Amino acid sequence: MNADILFMNNKTMEATGVLDMKAAMNDVEEVYKLNATGDVINPGKCVLRWGKTVEDENMLGRINAMPGYIGGEYDMAGIKWIGSGPMNFKKGLPRASVTIILNDPDTKLPVAVADGTAISTMRTGASGGIAIKLLAKSDAKVMTICGAGAQAPTQLEAALIAKPSIDTLYVYDIRPENAERFAKATREKYPNLTVIVENDVEKAARESDVIDCVTLAAEPFIKGEWLKKGALVMNMADYEVDRECVKRASKLCVDYWENVKHRMISTIALMWRDGEVRDEDLHAELGEILIGKKCGRENDDEIIYFNAVGAGIMDIALATRCYKKAMAEGLGTPLKFWE
Repeated sequence: MNADILFMNNKTMEATGVLDMKAAMNDVEEVYKLNATGDVINPGKCVLRWGKTVEDENMLGRINAMPGYIGGEYDMAGIKWIGSGPMNFKKGLPRASVTIILNDPDTKLPVAVADGTAISTMRTGASGGIAIKLLAKSDAKVMTICGAGAQAPTQLEAALIAKPSIDTLYVYDIRPENAERFAKATREKYPNLTVIVENDVEKAARESDVIDCVTLAAEPFIKGEWLKKGALVMNMADYEVDRECVKRASKLCVDYWENVKHRMISTIALMWRDGEVRDEDLHAELGEILIGKKCGRENDDEIIYFNAVGAGIMDIALATRCYKKAMAEGLGTPLKFWE
């Protein structure tokens, strides 16, 4: 009885196009559509937490298990197993490490084991880009990225694909040295983009058409009173924006509403828990907009709130694209699962 699996390390993943943002955005868009039409199995996250509070988790870390099945052109099952060690920087290690296992949906046997670390940052950036494409004002020019960590470069790359009109970027981070490092790299990569490190987050927010938060904040640092007409505020991680941001919004949009409520860490999730937001207050998931069931932005004056929590099916889709290319081109390392 033989069963082969393909091992794909980080170099194999790079060779199969994992860093292609346009391809990642196409994958993510397809996943949203398939989710909206029901051609997925998406059980949500199982979170293995260290500590008892959000503050503990943001210091001690967590490991998330995110299984799923994605239909359509992908037709693949699998699981994302992502470890987050916030203190890893002290050991010279990245905060996040991701292993993805792909399983044949027919036999259920594993067919691949892949490094999914780049996939995780790419698909989250792509998710932000799709949100900007659908929800930002038509001629958005000024963007603020809060949090100059691993997510910032992919958020920006996808944003510029989605809205090439963006010509000014404010960068804010509680560690100014991180903001300066990201700003320097960004200026080199995008010489036509005006990049400003701004320690006064209020100033940046008040001027921005898009405010993209990718931080580990346990307390809000973006206030609703700062949002100008037409602003899109993106709550891409934890409790980053205050409740007034949600209350002021004309439309409340998310990626996966049930996952948002299950994760229970973002502003809109906490407001749902406390009875300040009801299920019927939600305008749309992105997939509903993409298949034409709901509308996106309707005018340039609307303030729109977006929250993303992610789903393993997104990582599985990107990994499947890379796996198919690896199989076609003889990349990766075949291993005997059974002999």
